[in-house]
Amino acid sequence: MINRINIVKQIVNRGAYTKGRLDGKHVANGQPDGKRKNRAMILVWISFVLIVVGDIGAYLVQTDGGKIQVVGFKLPTENGQWVTADLFRPKTATGENPVPMVVICPGFERSKETMGSYSIELARRGIAVITIDPYNQGASSSTQQKRSAILEGNGVIPMVEHVYDTPNLNYIDKSKIGATGYSSGGNAVLQAASHFGAIRAKFLRHAQARDSDEGKIVTAVEKAHARDQNKISSIFVGGYVLTLTDEVLATVDANIGIDYACYDEGAFRTENGNAHMHDAPEALRLVNSILPEDKKVTGVDIGRVYGDCTNRTMRVVHNTKNIHPLMPYDTVHVANMIDFFTTAFNLNPPIPSSNQIWPLKELFTLMALGGALLFIVPFATLMLRLPVFSSLAHPVPPALPAPEKHGKILFWAIFAFSAIAACFLFIPMTRATSVFFPQASASEQTWWFPERINNAILLWAIANGIIGLAVFFLNYKLFGKRNGVSPDMWGLKTNVKELAGTFGLALIVFAAFYALLFASYGLFHTDFRFMFVSAAASFPPKMLVVALEYIPLFFIFYVANSIRVNCASRFEGQKEWVGMLICALGNSVGLMMILAIQYVHLASTGAVYWTQEWLYTNLLLGVIPMMFILPCFNRCFFRITGRVYLGPMVTCLIFIMMMLTGNVCYIPLK
Repeated sequence: MINRINIVKQIVNRGAYTKGRLDGKHVANGQPDGKRKNRAMILVWISFVLIVVGDIGAYLVQTDGGKIQVVGFKLPTENGQWVTADLFRPKTATGENPVPMVVICPGFERSKETMGSYSIELARRGIAVITIDPYNQGASSSTQQKRSAILEGNGVIPMVEHVYDTPNLNYIDKSKIGATGYSSGGNAVLQAASHFGAIRAKFLRHAQARDSDEGKIVTAVEKAHARDQNKISSIFVGGYVLTLTDEVLATVDANIGIDYACYDEGAFRTENGNAHMHDAPEALRLVNSILPEDKKVTGVDIGRVYGDCTNRTMRVVHNTKNIHPLMPYDTVHVANMIDFFTTAFNLNPPIPSSNQIWPLKELFTLMALGGALLFIVPFATLMLRLPVFSSLAHPVPPALPAPEKHGKILFWAIFAFSAIAACFLFIPMTRATSVFFPQASASEQTWWFPERINNAILLWAIANGIIGLAVFFLNYKLFGKRNGVSPDMWGLKTNVKELAGTFGLALIVFAAFYALLFASYGLFHTDFRFMFVSAAASFPPKMLVVALEYIPLFFIFYVANSIRVNCASRFEGQKEWVGMLICALGNSVGLMMILAIQYVHLASTGAVYWTQEWLYTNLLLGVIPMMFILPCFNRCFFRITGRVYLGPMVTCLIFIMMMLTGNVCYIPLK
């Protein structure tokens, strides 16, 4: 009898009481089932409120309180390709009152939704806007062109041709079509301007031929006809200067403005090897391209307007103090872009360029994103109340014994080792992508893991997942087993039937999350996002096939994280929030170290530490927040199921789908 009492005391002290049966009432985390169900229901309703308020707020900002019509559409282009886009039409734009148009192209790894700062602010000032998904990005198709930026402007060229040629856009002033883009999108619009300028130059050469209407004399009619072939009158290039060459600029017949980040991580590729535009050969070529020989400059005055916008010789160079990925979220940069187009189009809007509302949309979509993430666990909790899933809920196993001195030393040693391994494995994994995924690394269409940048994250995740599992089991064999740790504390015990049910529940939670996302997009044309973290609603159906490749391999990392969080980092007497914070840092501090090394080196030397891999390191700005919150989800799911499996199944499905739909993907057209 005494032995039985002692056993009961041990069970209670180790936390098995947190989810068991007592006096016929189910108890979880110290709360009876009824209270837990009510709490889950309350959290679901709170998540709905956050999503709805976020969606409505984002919609009101995006439409400027109903003054702008926002419509999504799909433009068929050559070779069976297509470009998806959003049209922002100021409601003042009519056939009787035509307005200028600007086509916006996002940069590499970005979608049309990321350019809200550009599209909203231009539309508020009476400029119609079309923001595209570049080829291979967002919901646009892949392209068959190896040199898409030059030959297609990543989709800008066919879109400009559509705007100029279609009679449907009768509210557009076809003489005032502009284009702007950031990073590779900036290069795309520059190449598009060069493309249309080359067509104009060809017509002028024909007009100078002896067999033309007036022989070698170019008539006003011929000049006007040649000018009509150049369908872009003004471009603003953000975050890109590498193709400001004599060859490209020679055919450009358009006003040009540029803004290059003063601390751009990619500046090592410029001719001077830095981001200072005052004496940059690229900036000097741009300005001097419209100046006579005796007026050419040896230094560019930043922010000064050179030339004349009425004859398309306007040139202006900016050098905003920021880093490359943050420029589209910089109000100074956005103001520079606004001022350029209002000057180039000879507009005088009543709203100053400093008056910007796009940050409000970021806050509202953040609210919606937060609501959607909040929805996940309580919704799963309610699903566990259904008879079909109720068997998946088990008592939470006892926590690990509180570590003594040697145990604490070992814990923090493993913490440090894991962080260092995560840091120093990343760059080698980015380089290994060309070996394992040669087609995607060469930007070629392929079904074999077609996401070039995410392939690096995949290899990193597999390596870290395997290392994490090995460290966990070695730690148990060599230390934990002799210090009171038992496999009964892990929550690993399961069977095939239970795993199948767990996966079925994970699919339902995943479907519910995306149902909320698609409903938001369908009703309000907004999704869930904040800066570099996004759940995109606009993507090609083929992406589901791509997900079947990535998710099983990423699951190695996700389940390893759940085991680490719940089987190796859950101790008696430790406050829950403290344990979650430690796990969150343990899962992300290694990646934070990469950014720290990169930007400390940039600040101290003017150049990033990893040059060829700088785009991969920038990707971490979106990965780190998800890695930080992942352990919290895994712990919450463990608390409602007593097992380590539902958390990684749900989060792997949702987080990896979010990551895949927000990056460049070279899916074959056929």
